[in-house]
Amino acid sequence: MYLLYSFLLFSCLLLYFPIYYVRIRFHKGESLRLRQRFGLLLGEAETTGRSIWIHAVSVGEVLSLRNLIMEVKKHHPDWTINFSCLTNSGFHMAKQKLRDVDRIFFIPIDFRFVVKRFFRRIKPDVFILAESEFWPNLLRVAHERTKGVLLVNGRISSRSFKRYRNMRCLIKPVLLNINKFLMQTERDREMLLRVGIDPEAIEVVGNLKAEIKLPVLSQEDVAKLRDELDIPETAKLVVAGSVRKGEEEPLLEAFSDAREENQDLLLILAPRHPERAEEVEGICRGYPFDVQRRTKILSSSRWDILILDTLGELAKLYALSDAAFVGGSLVPWGGHNLLEPAFYGKPFFFGPHMDNFAHLAETFIHAGAARIVKTKKDLVDMFRMKDEKNLYEMGRRAQSTLRSLQGATKKTLLAIETLMSKP
Repeated sequence: MYLLYSFLLFSCLLLYFPIYYVRIRFHKGESLRLRQRFGLLLGEAETTGRSIWIHAVSVGEVLSLRNLIMEVKKHHPDWTINFSCLTNSGFHMAKQKLRDVDRIFFIPIDFRFVVKRFFRRIKPDVFILAESEFWPNLLRVAHERTKGVLLVNGRISSRSFKRYRNMRCLIKPVLLNINKFLMQTERDREMLLRVGIDPEAIEVVGNLKAEIKLPVLSQEDVAKLRDELDIPETAKLVVAGSVRKGEEEPLLEAFSDAREENQDLLLILAPRHPERAEEVEGICRGYPFDVQRRTKILSSSRWDILILDTLGELAKLYALSDAAFVGGSLVPWGGHNLLEPAFYGKPFFFGPHMDNFAHLAETFIHAGAARIVKTKKDLVDMFRMKDEKNLYEMGRRAQSTLRSLQGATKKTLLAIETLMSKP
């Protein structure tokens, strides 16, 4: 099976590489990091002590692991922490946010000889995988060359489960390379059981993302930031975060209708990928609004819509908002992180497609801390923000609900220590 997989991977790379090269090098202006992905720039392990290798996919997974990494370093300062990412955005975010990590690099191309080169040089005692990134050769070699493989913050979307169920004979042998599955919800556990995983290997510990720690902004901090962005004191602000292609038009049309009633209404629109900022700006300019980009905003420049084209600022802008919209949910993408507005006690809204955060979304809805918007009328009502007392109560419940979900980091650290203590 692994030989067939490697052959298919090689064939796909031959076919797709020219397209990928043009898209990454010329459209995005980024490096493919091929020498890193083949392990040619990876030095030998700098320590003979204990070490772990943690792998995350992109920005969301990187941020969800930040508190766990801090706790590992706090309790085991002598451990070496190696961290790998799949995407350029995840790599840059890891460099920026993960100060306790000893080495950051790109995940190896999933050929056995390449993966073995990484393990020879890193020499991890435990391999830790975040959420649902299953590379067959990587997991197989990790199982052979470490004390154990641990899946943390595990989740299985409905779409992924259908694929696993239909390809069970191929997926199950790959998953059996994982010694322990730490899942977010009982639903995720049930899906793994139906794939054929031993119930003793599965534990429900909650969501690491609920352990979110963001800068606490005082009223003075908020006032200063609003002044920096030239937001009038009387203005009502909606922040639409992690917006995906196809969501801008419905949001802008609803915003336009709501603005007919309230000219003091402002919108910050944050594309999921900042490189789409120019495209999003073009869409916004099709409406009769003053549009500015965050990186180009001038002092005292009037705007109705501000496009966030930077990384790492979205969370603190949620803190300025009167209401928030979580993107990736009006289109069938699966939604994005809804915990940042909850951290700041903001009422938040999302569309009907929250599969990636189904349990969390359901929890906040049942707590009266969030609402689903499905129609144009729903979106217009979101922007109108007429019932301020109810919105304030939604925000308070959001913050309270978030606190009730925390505790996964401690359980995850215990599981890592258990594997590390094996002979």
